[in-house]
Amino acid sequence: MKRFLSQHISQSNKNKYHKAQAKWARFRSGNPSRKLVVIGVTGTKGKTTVCNMIASILDANGRKNAMETTINTKIGDDITPHTVKSRWVTTPPAAVIQGFLKQATKAKCEYAILEVTSQAIHQYRVWGIEFDLLIYTNLSHDHLDYHKTTEEYLAAKLQLFIDNPQAIFVINRDDRFWERFNNLPSKDKLLYSLERPIEHGTVARKILPGPDNVTFTAAHHKGQITVDLNLPGLFNVQNALAAICAGVALDLDSEKTKAGLQSIQKIAGRMESIRVSSKQDFTVIVDYAHNPDSLKNVYETIKTGLSKTGGRLIAVLGATGRRDTTKRPIMGALAGAYADLVIFTDEDPYDENPEAIIEEVAAGIHKGSQHKHQWHLGRNYWKVLDRAKAIQQAIKEASKNDVVIITGKGAEEVMAVGLDEFIPFSDRKIARQELLRRFREE
Repeated sequence: MKRFLSQHISQSNKNKYHKAQAKWARFRSGNPSRKLVVIGVTGTKGKTTVCNMIASILDANGRKNAMETTINTKIGDDITPHTVKSRWVTTPPAAVIQGFLKQATKAKCEYAILEVTSQAIHQYRVWGIEFDLLIYTNLSHDHLDYHKTTEEYLAAKLQLFIDNPQAIFVINRDDRFWERFNNLPSKDKLLYSLERPIEHGTVARKILPGPDNVTFTAAHHKGQITVDLNLPGLFNVQNALAAICAGVALDLDSEKTKAGLQSIQKIAGRMESIRVSSKQDFTVIVDYAHNPDSLKNVYETIKTGLSKTGGRLIAVLGATGRRDTTKRPIMGALAGAYADLVIFTDEDPYDENPEAIIEEVAAGIHKGSQHKHQWHLGRNYWKVLDRAKAIQQAIKEASKNDVVIITGKGAEEVMAVGLDEFIPFSDRKIARQELLRRFREE
């Protein structure tokens, strides 16, 4: 019935209902956002990582905080990983969010950090929340199945900032839409950049990338810190700059901010390395990258590391059903451009034909090839419907100094199949099991 109504009621009418729900939820919960410093993080990429970085920075500064993201819920020191599909909504319904904020106040948290999606903004899930700090990370090719155009997608992001002129804004200066956010009224604005000088905000200098880490100096208008980040990639430097700006805006201690960032060993399903044995001489990484820009960032980071160590990039990827279909061949082309071996596979097909999705993604591989006749089905790229078998094959193919990169699901614990069925499935667990099998046999 819910699905039937969803298909036959316009989104504008649904949104009226969502707004009424949000008003009631805020009233019933006692408007808890007024009792907290609420931090919202929005953008196509980096939301979960930035939220977790800010939480770690606040922890290091001794500031009790709560956090709601795609992968976890945090109330003080109590962190709950999301292991069921119902919790994998990046920004949950208004009643859930208001309940989370109320729980945070009861636990005497000072701060609450929320990952905020464009759909959540459009559907009034965060209506009535009084944000004190808003962070915009970036906007790239994604969610066009819902928003239809990039301008509509951007408008949803902008609306969050328009609705909260009392907040401090933290804006990615390297994003092409930064001025649209920078021109809006706010309490204050801090910019961050990898490459441009910043007068009020944070810029990265002396960036030294490693295969699984990166060192950089973050210079801001109040001083500078050098951070040894245990996460790889320039995109994670950007994420860290956003978190550092948040620390500056909240007047937190710089050295404790540094300690908070350096204490992060991994973020589940975000460039997460799976290692089981000292004998393991190749790398297996699980990452949530599920749109072209994210995939390109991940592949470029890995290729930079491989340029120093040698080895091949072995890619396992697919695409989600019920989502923007235009990005599927683009992702296949990216695999064709960066990888040495590619395995296309299933990934949350919902009620779409999974084999048809695989064909759409795989169709792009030749467009990304570096030279004519580079890719040969069955020789250096495969279509494997069973995702577990695809991961197993990739690990079997790997040899010394190779990197196996499994993208699309990250830390998710289920596979979405059919109309409303979710079956247990974890890229991380499958990869770990196969690695244990391989190195136990050796």
